Amino acid sequence: MANYSMGDLKKGLKIELDGTPYKIVDYQHVKPGKGAAFVRCKIKSYLNGKVIEKTFHAGDKCERPNLEQKTMQYLYDDGEMLQFMDTATYEQIGLPHDQVGDTIKWLVDGMNVEILFHNGKAIDVEAPATAEYKIVETPPNFKGDSQGGKKPATLESGAVVQVPFHVLEGDTIKVDTVKGEYLEKVK
Repeated sequence: MANYSMGDLKKGLKIELDGTPYKIVDYQHVKPGKGAAFVRCKIKSYLNGKVIEKTFHAGDKCERPNLEQKTMQYLYDDGEMLQFMDTATYEQIGLPHDQVGDTIKWLVDGMNVEILFHNGKAIDVEAPATAEYKIVETPPNFKGDSQGGKKPATLESGAVVQVPFHVLEGDTIKVDTVKGEYLEKVK
């Protein structure tokens, strides 16, 4: 396993400490007036989602985690687990709802997602950054609705986003799944 030293650390880097994979979400290089410089990081665990603060000094090492990312297709929710299929080998895996987390509201049957594996075990599911969804429910437009206003719309995946008044039930829209925002109406 390759090791990272204090100078290699940066935001977005994936590291492993005591067998747990983490992602650096915030990074600050501190050079005090007295003493040696150090790096203060906020790191998020891939296993439980908790964010902790960790300080690295010169000479500290952390390992590169054994991570593998696979494109898999979301099949269905069987009530207990969400079922995914590897698009290359057609092998199926099931993940519990709490492991998928907030990503579940963006999943639609047949959608391709990225699943991150640590030592062969699935640890994270990521929906595409932008995706197209059909609107299944939104209030009708009324005379006098302003051009700049927004209204809630429920998507086929179950997520709710704010859309402009001209968007109607049955329309297909493009959504930014990272921010949870409406991007545009699909023609």
